[in-house]
Parts: sequence; structure tokens; C-alpha cells
Amino acid sequence: MTAPAGTLGVLGGMGPAATAEFLRLLAALVPATTDQEHPRIMMLSEPSIPDRSDSLLDGSDAPLAGILDGLTTLTGWGADLLAVPCNTAHVYIDRIRDELPVPLVHIVDATLQAARLLSPTGGWLTATSGTVAAGLYQRRAAELGYRLLVPAPGMQELIQEAAVLVKAGHTEHAGRVFASAVRSLWRRERLPVVTACTELPLAYDSAGLPEGMTVSSLGALASACAHELYVTPLLRAGAPLTLARA
Repeated sequence: MTAPAGTLGVLGGMGPAATAEFLRLLAALVPATTDQEHPRIMMLSEPSIPDRSDSLLDGSDAPLAGILDGLTTLTGWGADLLAVPCNTAHVYIDRIRDELPVPLVHIVDATLQAARLLSPTGGWLTATSGTVAAGLYQRRAAELGYRLLVPAPGMQELIQEAAVLVKAGHTEHAGRVFASAVRSLWRRERLPVVTACTELPLAYDSAGLPEGMTVSSLGALASACAHELYVTPLLRAGAPLTLARA
């Protein structure tokens, strides 16, 4: 086993705790047994990018320039593949994706693919209010024919609160808030929770909820990046490879 030839560029800081967890998951998922077999990663943490959810709800394009500048910087540094561990940012990324000179691993596609594998009958969408309002996941799920349930406004407020609490460093409190929302959703229909905000997997882990009842967008993105870095080049060469599971 050798390290993949490509370099992954990660635009992080949206938020910092989610970015750190993404890098941890990626390190756990890749088929490496030595330091030298891990992928080369360039990470730009840019927490100054305006809040994506608030901007979407306000009809603002404020995050767009920072996202484009960050991705352009990473490609200028030599990144061959891009990833952004922030779901809501992908509303803006979808508008500039054709301008990027290298491929980007799309968190929505990765997460919905994982959701379809875990629960073919459907799942609950838990995301920021901006992501929900933009229809980012709902549109793609409809294209795939996947049943994605959207929480009622009262539950959505709790889910948004949980994401904000993680950003503020109050993960235990976030877990309690998120657990309350998730249990309410499960009283309506017990389907896995798709944590389509990268803070929410941290809230879910803190909530003490069942492991097999969630699809982490962070885990899905890390798995998809590992696949693109290690498996896809070998598949093209006719030598399939199995990845570890986090």
C-alpha cells in the first residue's frame, strides 16, 4: 500500500469542531497502516465566512465570495480534489461548481447515498434552517426517488438550536436538545436521522441515541473522499480495494 497520488483540499472552519471531526473520521477510514500511506491534505480553515444558514434565510450572498476564494486558494496550492465539511455551504457551492478546476466531493450526494444504503425506506432530514429552506437535500432526494421526511417548524427550531450550541462549544447541551427533537420525530415515524448539518453528528453522539439510527454527513463525506482517493484510481486500474469502516 502506498499513499494516493492526489492531494485533498479541505475548506473548513464552517464550523471548526465539525472540520476537526471530519479529519479524524477520514484518518480512521483510509486503508493506511503507516503515516506515509495517509493522503496528502491541504486544509484551509476559514471561520470568517459569514454564517451560511443566516445568510440564506436573509437572502444574502455574503458567504459566496469567501467560499469561492477558499476553494480557489486550495486549487492554487495544488489540491486535486476538494471537500467542504459544511452542508449549508453547498447551496453556494452549487452555484460555482462549474468554475472549479478540479472535482469536488459533494456532501449531499455522499450523505444520501449512505442514507439509501442504511434505510431504503427513507429517513428524517435534520439540518440547519437555511439548508431546509433552500431545499438542498429535498431536491436531490426527489431526483433519487428517496423518501426524506422534513420536521415540522417547532422541531426544526430545536434542531437549529442544537447546531448553534455545538458551534458555541456546548456539545452536551446540544445533545440534550437534539435528543428531544429526535425522539419527537421517532414518535411520528421511527426512521434513521440524516444529520445533514456537520455539527449535528456531534450533537447526536452526545445525545446517547442509538448508533444504527443515524446517517452522519461527516462520516459520509469522509468515506466518499477516501473512496475517491484510494478506491477509484485502483478500480480504473482493475484492482479494487476495501476501505475501513469508522
